[in-house]
Amino acid sequence: MGGFEGHLFHGLSLFLYGLYHAAFLSRAVICNSPVQYPPSRPWSKGRWTRLRQMYYIGFLKILSSCILVAQELNSINWQLVLITKRHHLRNFMYRKQWQHLTLYMSFFLSGCADVISQNLLPKRCVVLEQCAQALSMYLFLPLMVSHMQDTEGLELQLHMLLIQAMFLLALVETIELWAPNVLLIWMLKAFLYVVTGSWLMQIGFMLYKPISGYKWLDEDKNDVAFATTFFCWHVVSGAFLMISAYGVSILWYRYLGADA
Repeated sequence: MGGFEGHLFHGLSLFLYGLYHAAFLSRAVICNSPVQYPPSRPWSKGRWTRLRQMYYIGFLKILSSCILVAQELNSINWQLVLITKRHHLRNFMYRKQWQHLTLYMSFFLSGCADVISQNLLPKRCVVLEQCAQALSMYLFLPLMVSHMQDTEGLELQLHMLLIQAMFLLALVETIELWAPNVLLIWMLKAFLYVVTGSWLMQIGFMLYKPISGYKWLDEDKNDVAFATTFFCWHVVSGAFLMISAYGVSILWYRYLGADA
């Protein structure tokens, strides 16, 4: 998540993934079906049958991970080195870049698990997808804690709030392994993905490209305090988006007669 682009692209991926789950959950509630396997339109005939049944979210995860990796490598001119020898000492290089790449790799593996579970072994390895999501969150947490070692002031506060949302998301992902078809768990997961993604994008704007044109100050207590207030606004906005997704789904499936 180095630089503005890293925060923006990764945050946007999580945000859109949360919106997808919100729509997925809304459809299951409206159609009164299990949340894991909502009714879908059968594609029993035709040349493009298999393509239409593909689980596109998994492929989008893989694609977004590759884009993030390319952006990260481009930021250091594709000269990624793990260990360099200087004066008879071995020093680890590009600490933050390796942390970012590890995060992107977990997102990539989660996408691979989605594709395998949904396309090759449907309804048999859904737990694989859920385990991959939970594992990616548990990789996020220690890496983000280590990522904050040399930060202070505003940047530290922004990332502490991000870790708070990520910890709750990891907890919900873990509970889902034992309660895979509970609507409340899916609602919390979608909500936390939306909040985490939107806040990650907000961090990119606040640290690198402030909308107001004025740089946020680490030593200004007012800026640090307002960051917490801004995070609360993101939480409220996330709840509003969840309600809006449900309202649009009702309009789409019940009143416009769309196929479930």
